[in-house]
Amino acid sequence: MKLITVIGAGTMGNGIAHVFAQKGFDVSLVDMSQDALDRALATIDKNLSRLVAKERISENDKKETLGRLVTSTDFKASVVGADLVVEAATENIDLKLKIFKDLDATAPEGCILATNTSSISITKIAAVTSRPDKVIGMHFMNPVPIMKLVEIIRGYATSDETCTKIMDLSSSLGKSPVEVNDYPGFVANRILMPMINEAIITLNEGVAGVEEIDTVMKLGMAHPMGPLQLADFIGLDVCLSIMKVLQDGLDASKYAPCPLLVNMVMAGKLGAKSGEGFYVHTRGSKDLVIAPTFVKEK
Repeated sequence: MKLITVIGAGTMGNGIAHVFAQKGFDVSLVDMSQDALDRALATIDKNLSRLVAKERISENDKKETLGRLVTSTDFKASVVGADLVVEAATENIDLKLKIFKDLDATAPEGCILATNTSSISITKIAAVTSRPDKVIGMHFMNPVPIMKLVEIIRGYATSDETCTKIMDLSSSLGKSPVEVNDYPGFVANRILMPMINEAIITLNEGVAGVEEIDTVMKLGMAHPMGPLQLADFIGLDVCLSIMKVLQDGLDASKYAPCPLLVNMVMAGKLGAKSGEGFYVHTRGSKDLVIAPTFVKEK
């Protein structure tokens, strides 16, 4: 594979583009918004500079990586010559189905179409294309340049050849690919999201406060980040979306999202991306400050 096209210049998209470019692939990063593309390039430049400062790559490595990366708002032109397209748009089924219909009509016949979805059915996405054997899930973890896991999800019709190519490609990126089957939430989020949801229920029922819940999980279960802090980092809207996918797909009440999670999303308290969730997030600060709503009265 030579040309990789990444659709979506958000947090996941710019991380995926960064990793491919750093490993020697030519990358086209596509987004409808020029501002989003400019922010993505600035983020990649900053992250590469951090690696230079830590002496993990050279200044020349950084220059070459950036030289392999181009950005565009022209969807068709960026896809027409691609060997692999990785879709990393918002976790919205209707949007993803539209993107894959457009990809199928534009991408070369042999091009593999991958999605970075964290929960949506690969089979459902593949069904809107004429090449379901070449549709696969590549669920990278955030932050992409650091996290080793790539969850490789086979749809019902994904071919062995496609799966082998993507597994090998992921390994060439320095990642550890794990093959899983197409069920709601796959493996990572089928286990992670109910845990996060249960932490929110525990908070909502007054069993313990934000700091106490996160401390128990960090110190008692050796988690590097508490579940409420992690929810903020992921985005509460994303957490809610995934819980709804689990609830709908598995038809079980245990996957019902906590009302507190629903209300926070409706109120625009989405975590780090909005500046407030269970914690207050100030740009440039790593201090954990509990959001005013959850501060205990003394």
